[in-house]
Amino acid sequence: MPETNLTGLILDRAERRPDARFGVADAPVTLADAVARARRTAAALGAADVAPGTRVAVVGETSTSYLLTWMALVFAGAEPALINPAYPADLLEEMMADLEPAAVVWLHREPDATVAESVPHLDASDVAADRLVVVGSGPVDGSDEGDVPGLARRALDVAGYMHTSGTTGVPKFCIQTHEYFLRLGRFIADSMCLSPVDTVFAPLPMFHINPLGYGVIGGLTGGAEVLGARRFSASGFWPLVQELGVTAMFLHAPPVEILKRSTTASDAAGHQVTRVFFADGEFLETFGIPLGFSAYGSTEAGGLCHIWTWRMGDRADIAEGMSRYGGHARHDVDWAVLDDGEIVVRAEDDGVLFSGYRKREQVVAPVAEDGWFHTGDLGRTDAAGSLIFIERRTESIRVKGEYVPIGFVEQQFASLDGVDDVAIWRRKSELVDDEVVLYLVADEVPLDAIRTVSADLPGFMRPTWVARMSALPRDTGVGKVRRRLLDDTDALELVAL
Repeated sequence: MPETNLTGLILDRAERRPDARFGVADAPVTLADAVARARRTAAALGAADVAPGTRVAVVGETSTSYLLTWMALVFAGAEPALINPAYPADLLEEMMADLEPAAVVWLHREPDATVAESVPHLDASDVAADRLVVVGSGPVDGSDEGDVPGLARRALDVAGYMHTSGTTGVPKFCIQTHEYFLRLGRFIADSMCLSPVDTVFAPLPMFHINPLGYGVIGGLTGGAEVLGARRFSASGFWPLVQELGVTAMFLHAPPVEILKRSTTASDAAGHQVTRVFFADGEFLETFGIPLGFSAYGSTEAGGLCHIWTWRMGDRADIAEGMSRYGGHARHDVDWAVLDDGEIVVRAEDDGVLFSGYRKREQVVAPVAEDGWFHTGDLGRTDAAGSLIFIERRTESIRVKGEYVPIGFVEQQFASLDGVDDVAIWRRKSELVDDEVVLYLVADEVPLDAIRTVSADLPGFMRPTWVARMSALPRDTGVGKVRRRLLDDTDALELVAL
């Protein structure tokens, strides 16, 4: 591939297809216009002391301004760290301590200088209108497109960060290089045959690897139009897909299940979609889509390291189901399933996998001396030697597509008066994924206090049930809660919130 960094990729595609649509579905711009605005914003970022090679936290909801801000930071040679905007301030503050950003950029959320008090805070909510504001100071002049420092970034320089789900502690920032993104984009574009005839739709939050890495960068690599969405809406999904002329979509398990349950074939009639990432046979047949893709990967494991193509009418003769079939690996990834069932992956070249976790000025690289990255996921191989993903080994709770940071949520309830011990775990929802259950040891359930604390949490972190226990099952050695035993432990009292 001729490009050595993301800036070169974007500029090349804008030169080839200046009129291609880019941005969110309800407010797209042309790719040429996006590049011009991003260059002006990059100049404004430079005037606000965002220098090449500096880490910049980006906290906000998806919008055209969000995508232009990401592009501008890439053009400025900075290293954007994309952060879930639903996280409360105290969790953000803990994460910023590890990231040590040179600046924090906010979009469509009230700026909060307390999360990183010593650095500039910028409001980029109106970048699509060429307006970048230094919080507490005022707008920054971005009229001069100037140079593009991002063109000087090398392939193995850091391009950005995405954080883990934080299921066992504070979310960790995964380091991603330009090479990482370029190789991922090429793998996606080649696997799904994305080309200039395509309109890619990635309607998920852009701080995830799926919409940004697969959808935006994969789409740009293939020369396609690239469109996102402010938020996923089942009721408006198919009319929007039809209106936009979408030909390739990037979804994941929760929205696929929601669409299967709440929309019909007649709702989707007339769409032009030929490929959908992460779908099962029922989805393909119900909505008349010729090709679907299952996969295996993670932000650490190159963004995506295995993929498989399914045709409408195919059947997966495996207990785990079609969506768990990882299939074949990328040409630049070696992999194995260990005797205990853990999936391990190893890069054939530099920059294929993530480069470690950022911990202040240190890079924590959880890779063995022989190069193997232990994913913590369980899998097996089929008779053809392809990968089947079974489940995450680590404890996790997923609500509305988001992983719940278990330790953080437990801390919020641990200090309540009368509560002697606390833990959270999951139960299957009647809808799509998990519900959060708050387990506590107390003489009585302090409902009012629990509801007060819960109201300050993002919706996906809020418990829906409280189970009062005589004791929590804990490991006798280190005292860790044995969460999986909670399901089999009788509660003294179970209360709905």
